[in-house]
Amino acid sequence: MTTFSTQLKKFRQERHLSQDELAKDLFISRQAISKWENAEATPDLEHTVKLAEILQVSLDELILAKEPEVKIEWVIEKDRPMNIWEFFCQLLVGCFSSWRSFGVVFVTAALHFWLNWL
Repeated sequence: MTTFSTQLKKFRQERHLSQDELAKDLFISRQAISKWENAEATPDLEHTVKLAEILQVSLDELILAKEPEVKIEWVIEKDRPMNIWEFFCQLLVGCFSSWRSFGVVFVTAALHFWLNWL
């Protein structure tokens, strides 16, 4: 089995996707996915790029089984004070989730006051 076919099957199973589901996302037949996983055929470049997007992996991981050099992770800093934009974003989220009409009026008034204050 080639590296690509092994990686394709591994990533598909990790994402809990069936061959049918993956085939529907790519607008191809389930048999094509089966052939790729059994190293009987290989996808064209367009399908390979789309596979990487669907499986959320890089082309290097999918084709060459290389681990990514850099992993991007979200880091939320809680040890520093909130800036004005973070405050308004949280205010918007909080207001829209429970007090929709009041939130719109309050946020609009707060933004108007803040912009005039500058």
